[in-house]
Parts: sequence; structure tokens; C-alpha cells
Amino acid sequence: MTSTEKASVCVLGTGLIGGSLLRAAVGAGYDAWGYNRSPAGAQAAQADGFDVTEELPTALTRAAAADALIVLAVPMPAVGHLLSAVATFAPDCDLTDVVSVKAPVAEAVRKEGLSARYVGGHPMAGTAESGWGATDSDLFLDAVWAVGVDEGTHVEPWTRVVRLALDCGSVVVPVVAAEHDRAVARISHLPHVLAEALALAGASGGELALGLAAGSFRDGTRVAGTAPDLVRAICEPNSDALLAVLEETLTVLGAARDSLRANNSLADLVAAGHDARQRYETARRWEITDIRPGDHNWLANLRDAGQRGGVITRPA
Repeated sequence: MTSTEKASVCVLGTGLIGGSLLRAAVGAGYDAWGYNRSPAGAQAAQADGFDVTEELPTALTRAAAADALIVLAVPMPAVGHLLSAVATFAPDCDLTDVVSVKAPVAEAVRKEGLSARYVGGHPMAGTAESGWGATDSDLFLDAVWAVGVDEGTHVEPWTRVVRLALDCGSVVVPVVAAEHDRAVARISHLPHVLAEALALAGASGGELALGLAAGSFRDGTRVAGTAPDLVRAICEPNSDALLAVLEETLTVLGAARDSLRANNSLADLVAAGHDARQRYETARRWEITDIRPGDHNWLANLRDAGQRGGVITRPA
């Protein structure tokens, strides 16, 4: 592609993330269409003027003819079925995804023989809502979009994925799959688990507790409003990384419990938590400008830059 060309985009799954991506891509001038398994979801998208079909072979045959970038936008349990269809109808298309874990997707891609044209992706955006009705073309504005730089990644599909993320309004963080999955276990999947536990604690206090609940309870339980099946589909495929950080967190909470029992004090936890929050508030991104895709060690250099807070804000 030249710097002005935009690849056609085929989005498989038009729920919150996939549907918002379809809206954003069309808004950015891409020739984009989608597939949705649910007739109601496909028809809702069609009613809003978007080209979405219920026929997977139709969407993929069109993708093959247009040399489209295919985007997997379904929960992890549905990825295998879609990849099998991609291997049958559009095996030569560039391929990415927006699934919340990367290593399991990469392994599923490898099993279908599609690794050469695959680049993992994960926009760090969303709401507690789901389905086409929750989609928003501005969902990715100023969001972080993780893009894979794993060994064996090829320049051409990587460039297309980065271009799409930037055109949707995001900044790109280069990351390898295993490190991505360990990181999101901490900042995405663990918060889901804690939100569910906090919601349960509040409800267990009866109507009085719920009647007194205000901002801290509302904010802390926001993602507990997500559909349970979707939460499981987000968290369970990353169980190893989630288990590790959950054990770490239980240790921290156990120490706080013991301190409260012995000394009536939460000082250590509160001070450490406050400092950690300040680190988040003051963290600053910096722009990666000196690494060109395809140059010597470009993948390793981008991985290192991403680990140090670097982001990509414009096409190379």
C-alpha cells in the first residue's frame, strides 16, 4: 500500500467492539463490511445503513476478492469456528483480531495454518453494554490499541493493522502476546473478578447497604454489569495469568486483614495503593519515531519501546 491507500476491511462479529470498529472504519473512509451470526444483530446493523450479512461464506468470499484485512471480533470461544472458515474461503487475506487475549488466538491461528498473515490486536476500550445497539464510532478515540510484534510478524499485514488502529483514533502500543496477556490480567481481567466480588459483598448487605451505596461502589462495580457469559469469555482464556495475579492480590488482602485484626490499621495497604494510583495518574507516554517496520531488529526494538511506555501515533 501507499501512504494514502486504505485496505478494505471485513469485520467478523458486530457486537460492541466489532460493530464500533465497523462504524469507525466506515467513518474513516474504508470500504468495510461485516458478518454477524445473530440475524437480529445483522439486521440492526443493516437498519443503520451498514453492510452486514448473516452469511459467513459470503463475507469471506468478498474479502478474498478484495484482498481485505479480516478482523476477528468475537469472544475467544467462537474464534476457532471463524478461523476454520477463513482458512477455507480467504486463506490469503491479512488477518487480525480484537480479542482480549493474544496467545490463545495466536495458537488457534497457527493450527489453521494462517500465521504468516496474522497480526494480533486488542483495543483497550469498551463499556459494560454489548450488542450492535451499544456500538459507537468514537469508542476508540484516544484509546490504546495493542498490536503484536511477535517473532515472525510480517511488515505488510502489521502496517495495515497499525494504520486501521490509528485511523480509528487510537494510539498503538507494540507488544508480544505473552506479555500482553500477563499485563491485561492485571489491569482488565482482575478488575472484572474484583468487581463481581464487590457487587456480591454489597448485595449481601441487603437493601440498607444498597440504598447507601454511592460513587465508590458504583465505580468499583461498573464492569460487573457486563453480561456474565461475556465476562467468562474475556477472563477464562487467560486463566494462567489471571490465577497468578489473583494469588498475588489475595496475599495483599490477607496481609491487610491481618494488620486490621492485629493493629486496627490499614496503613500499609492504603499507602501502597495510593502510591500505585499516583504512578498511574502520572504515567506519560512517549512517541516512537525512530523505528521503521522492516528494519533490522524492528520487532525486538518495538517490543522494547512498548515495554518502556512508547506508543505509535502516526503511520511509519
